[in-house]
Amino acid sequence: MKKEIVAISLFSGCGGLDIGSHLAGSPVVSCIDFDEDSVKTLKKNKIFQNSEIIHDDTRNINGEQYKELLKKYKSSKTILIGGPPCQPFSKAGYWIGNNMRKGEKDPRNMIGEYFRLLIELSPDGFLFENVESLLHPTNKNVVDKISSFLKKEKYHYKIIRANSLDYGVPQKRKRIFIIGSKKPFKTDEPKKTHFPKEIAEKNGLLPYVNVGEVISKFDKQEFFEPSEVTENGTYGRHLKEVPPGKNYIALTARAGYPNPQFKAGTRFWSFLLKLHPDMPSWTIAAQPGPWVGPFHWTSRRLRIPEIAAIQTFPEDYIFYGSRRSVQKQIGNAVPPLMGKAMIEFLKENI
Repeated sequence: MKKEIVAISLFSGCGGLDIGSHLAGSPVVSCIDFDEDSVKTLKKNKIFQNSEIIHDDTRNINGEQYKELLKKYKSSKTILIGGPPCQPFSKAGYWIGNNMRKGEKDPRNMIGEYFRLLIELSPDGFLFENVESLLHPTNKNVVDKISSFLKKEKYHYKIIRANSLDYGVPQKRKRIFIIGSKKPFKTDEPKKTHFPKEIAEKNGLLPYVNVGEVISKFDKQEFFEPSEVTENGTYGRHLKEVPPGKNYIALTARAGYPNPQFKAGTRFWSFLLKLHPDMPSWTIAAQPGPWVGPFHWTSRRLRIPEIAAIQTFPEDYIFYGSRRSVQKQIGNAVPPLMGKAMIEFLKENI
């Protein structure tokens, strides 16, 4: 049971960040999530067979419970990891003041619960993950309050803007990580493992991973899913006309399409968006609309093993739930390889 550094995971979802922690050499001793399907997913996978998996609201958990659990492990250090839901940002100013220790009851915003447990557990370091828009100027008050809180609690920290492409994930996915330690940082940022093609070739480095490299193996009849079929749908014939790597704009006058089907700028950018096998994927969404991409370059919807591979889940990872539920679980997850890089950086600095 002895490990040098172990992790406590909050808002674990289906385990993307938690797998990253295991890959970084820090086993997750406890996972918690409110979503029943996500918890059942965690329980189905051997990587978590020694983890205490909790199906509950984080507001019902306290630091003393985790301290009791940690007594089973002869670990020298503990880290806290997780990506709490934090909407709406515009109303988030109240959750990190004097009332924070009481536990804010707004279910749309669980940032306060993350930092409440940070106080109660007082780990050696932490990793807080969130969407890129957390750093939008309209949310400056939110970030300022987090910064003030961390300084008060005597944590050194860095705010990392990260793109999963830089860590071997075949997907453009930008996220924010706030990484903290009780010790001053020795290194400035997580080590990137992959680079744009021109930089990689010039310097003998690994290039970005293209989506075709990881999902072509699933383009076989044995992996067929009924929900992937698009031919008879409202925009099925339009999707077929979109070239790989393009979206609906390819069918507009702006793109020189001879018989324009749409007007550029009137749809979401991801409408009829199609993958190109020789390019990285765009972000996998948790709840895409019926004609929101990315779609496969053969004009079908992506299959579950494909979206899991694009997120860098292990090929033998088991997901529980309906097609809709599993898409949501995978789309909400931190890509494990991205999580691995962030947690390795954290470990270097605690």
